[in-house]
Amino acid sequence: MKIFTYGCQMNDLDSQKLYSLLYESGWIPTESTSEADLIIINTCSVRQKAYEKAMSNIGRLRKNKSRKNSLIIGVIGCAAQQEGKNLIERFAHVDFVLGTHRLHSIPSIVDEVFLKKKTHVVDTGFSNYIPSMDIIPSPNFMQPPHRAYINIMQGCNNYCSYCIVPFVRGPEISRDYKDILDEVKLHASRGVKEVFLLGQNVNSYNGGITFHELLGMINEVDGIERIRFTTSHPKDMSDELIESFSRLVKLCPHVHLPFQSGSDRVLRYMNRHYTSEHYLGLIEKLKSKRKDIAFSSDVIVGFPLEEEADFKKTLDLIKRVRFDVLFSFKYSSRPGTSASRIPDHVPLEEKKRRLSILQKIQKRIARENLERWVGHIVEVLVDGTSKRDNSQVFGRTGQNVIVNFPGSPDLIGKSVRVRITRANPNTLTGEIA
Repeated sequence: MKIFTYGCQMNDLDSQKLYSLLYESGWIPTESTSEADLIIINTCSVRQKAYEKAMSNIGRLRKNKSRKNSLIIGVIGCAAQQEGKNLIERFAHVDFVLGTHRLHSIPSIVDEVFLKKKTHVVDTGFSNYIPSMDIIPSPNFMQPPHRAYINIMQGCNNYCSYCIVPFVRGPEISRDYKDILDEVKLHASRGVKEVFLLGQNVNSYNGGITFHELLGMINEVDGIERIRFTTSHPKDMSDELIESFSRLVKLCPHVHLPFQSGSDRVLRYMNRHYTSEHYLGLIEKLKSKRKDIAFSSDVIVGFPLEEEADFKKTLDLIKRVRFDVLFSFKYSSRPGTSASRIPDHVPLEEKKRRLSILQKIQKRIARENLERWVGHIVEVLVDGTSKRDNSQVFGRTGQNVIVNFPGSPDLIGKSVRVRITRANPNTLTGEIA
């Protein structure tokens, strides 16, 4: 079997779970597409580029199917939820299409297709309970094995005008906090040092306790050294959650907080429920609680009705916050969203121009942010050996910055104090302190 994964960290985790489930059913992973008897494409539809890459790959697999008629091909994830039976009509060589609430049923579906009991299976129904959230992946399929990604909730109730997530992931459903704590403890017993809590909007978590209370409980679990989470929505960034960054020693000093636009006018069209002033206030509150905190974010340029003045406000916000990492995108219309009904008067070339200007500014800011670490000693959780140099290892700081330094493989999974000697365009270089 082979799984192609596109999109976000939640899709990566879903693929880890699928490998684990299918391995238990007797399927053996392979890196070779031509040798695989089962191929699953785990898709994304949030970004146009990821969607197009997945569709292109599905199309290419038609040749594999023609050479090996017994090959089973399945499509899952957000694009599967969005397209449903249209995928079967478009790609007749696809055997099954399962939506985002149906991943747990893949082993039984695969068996039925393999035994020729069913063909062209499509199941994209939503439910009030998502069994796959409770599936814990095998350590064999976790990379690196000392970091565990954990679903704490799925779905979104915000309905931002440009976003397809509520339509493909469904409404917000939170796992019970006791189940999450049990999973954290299990991972800790297996040697996991860092847990990464995932959800479309983690700070709206409501699984019997609040999100900041959940963080506090995980902070008490022996063996866990680091806690991270994504993604947050500014409207749900509570004072209690902000306080957690000064109160919880294991909570990493890094926040991914999408702002999308620096223009209040555009934010209203986006249905984001906050202003740029409110967003900047959150940044200042977070900085006051943790001086070394790092920020990453998402931003869209060329949203319908965005004018040059709106774009300049976005640039102003970027210069004020000075993000360490910024994921920037040209607006692309997503089917079914309210923004798709707004006339898009921003030409593609203008979108490209604005994105280029923004990315040049951000590149300079990011490099300057990295340079401030030179000469400092930081704690790095080592993730692996360098692909270019076996005498080098790499890992991440609490701020989620990648650091390369000389070291042996026995450091993997351990925390090491490293003195930073050089700033690179996107990473740091150091030596063991």
